[in-house]
Amino acid sequence: MSLSAITDEVFRQSPIALLLVDPSADRLLAANAAACCLLGATFERLASRPFSHCLGPSLPLWVAFSDETMQRSPTWSDDLQLHDVQRVPHRVEVYGQAREDQSLIFAVIELDKAEQHRARADLWRRHRRGHVGWERVEQVFERIERQNQLILGAAGEGIYGLDAEGRTTFVNPAAERILGWSSEDMVGHDAHQMFHHTHADGSHFPVQQCSIHASFSDGQVHRVDSEVFWHKNGEAIPVEYTSTPIFETGRLVGAVVLFRDIRERKRAEQQLRDALAEVESLKQRLELENQYLQEEITAEINHREIVGESPAVAHLVRQLALVAPTDANVLVTGESGTGKELIARAIHAASQRSDRPLIRVNCAAIPRDLFESEFFGHVKGAFTGAVNDRPGRFELADGGTLFLDEVGEIPLELQSKLLRVLQDQQFERVGDDRTREVDVRVIAATNRQLSEMIAAGLFREDLYFRLNVFPITSVPLRERIGDVPLLASHFLRRACQKFNKPGMRIPPAQMEALKRYAWPGNIRELENVIERQVIVTQRRDLAFDELLAAAGAVSLAAPERMSWAGAVDPPGPLSEQEMALRQRDNVVAALRACGGKVAGQGGAAELLGLRPTTLRSRLKAWRIEPRDFRA
Repeated sequence: MSLSAITDEVFRQSPIALLLVDPSADRLLAANAAACCLLGATFERLASRPFSHCLGPSLPLWVAFSDETMQRSPTWSDDLQLHDVQRVPHRVEVYGQAREDQSLIFAVIELDKAEQHRARADLWRRHRRGHVGWERVEQVFERIERQNQLILGAAGEGIYGLDAEGRTTFVNPAAERILGWSSEDMVGHDAHQMFHHTHADGSHFPVQQCSIHASFSDGQVHRVDSEVFWHKNGEAIPVEYTSTPIFETGRLVGAVVLFRDIRERKRAEQQLRDALAEVESLKQRLELENQYLQEEITAEINHREIVGESPAVAHLVRQLALVAPTDANVLVTGESGTGKELIARAIHAASQRSDRPLIRVNCAAIPRDLFESEFFGHVKGAFTGAVNDRPGRFELADGGTLFLDEVGEIPLELQSKLLRVLQDQQFERVGDDRTREVDVRVIAATNRQLSEMIAAGLFREDLYFRLNVFPITSVPLRERIGDVPLLASHFLRRACQKFNKPGMRIPPAQMEALKRYAWPGNIRELENVIERQVIVTQRRDLAFDELLAAAGAVSLAAPERMSWAGAVDPPGPLSEQEMALRQRDNVVAALRACGGKVAGQGGAAELLGLRPTTLRSRLKAWRIEPRDFRA
């Protein structure tokens, strides 16, 4: 017979009950015949339920004994109980040994039977010696008390007992160390009033609601994993505890409490929550950054190339080369459609921040009440609809560039907060008191005269100077008319690719016609005109007669036509100055027809097919007051 078979045979036939337990899974892994007899069931039935069901009220002591066994084997105790399947308690003497796989071997001797055997043996010895007597009861209890004190002193968790009045009856050293109270301080005193009188938030904790006191009134085991005990120095100690009732001849006489200091666990949980919140914040930020990058890609904007060879473009390129490598704030001014955003993107692409995103904010499209949240973000619950924390545009642009388009539309009350961010690079989210730091370069753009807004009290002068560190003017297309052929060819290539219509071209005569038009909508209008014509043209050559005529341009086919003011045009081409005068006359006629109304339904901008901001810019340049045309 092999050694393994002999070992198995010894395990099965041992007269001492042997149990193999996995404490982490709370499962019985093996039990010999003597153990099954003690517990009153087959091994299969015992293994089908948690091992803790066999421990009854002595569960806390078993937990302490198991911990001691895992830390320093072998161990011994005669202060434990096992309950059979009929819930009958058996006092037992247990020897413990830990195995390498973290399971535990318990050798169990039933104390009642052992004492009977010892009594008979002692009686036989005394009889043989001619001496029959019994050990005094006091000596027996002294021995049990010494053994109990050894067990309580070895336990790593705090353990204390209570009588039916809530007074402390015993305290182990671990409880003294955790709570700061000595055994002399606690024994005989009301434990609840001493260190369990208040909730963690400082509110009163009535003894009638205490789970510990409930144990020796309802006879149930109570487990709590989120309360505090109060240290002698006034510090709140987070604890988890188990309160187990104590019975004497079927009567509840008190409870024993086993508790554990969970401050380290609470700190670890808080650190984990903070880390998860930071991960969630970074996730939201990356999602928003990705959204902005996707918008840039789908918009098919030329980020790095400014098309043109005119002196105005050459001067602009020199300015970009000077300011791009720095972190200076830039203010780009000019009419709508002149490419202010393209200038901002060129500055960002040539800067040292090009590996971080360029975040664009259209200040004219943000509702007045949402400016602060859009710029600086908000925390959950800051206002109605704020169901989650959300980073603002400044936070998203950290390390990169923030482009404030239509900066003149920012409300006056928010300008002071914007100034603080530009000066200190610090801000707070809406509803939050935490100050956050950012490293953001700001490029602002506007088609409005900020100096006039400052004079009218609509824009802060200190903010203007903070933004206007390096001013750049985006010249209108009519002042760089020589770049029209390059721009037209560039937009034609993009439109042919976009609409899958290759091989289209602009004849020289049509290109000259494009150069004669004043382009009130600037580069944006030129791009739109070319895209529209690529869509509608079925042949190879593009013609702009109808489109430019509908926009108010000089006819490219017929020398005679009706002017914008209603008069017959003289034959022959018009000069640039004549064309500008015709534009002005046309705007005046539109204002008269609309009664001086500029924007909105039935306004001059709608009549002329222009954006209201573009029309207002021209009115300012021509010094035309719309109110002069009101009825």
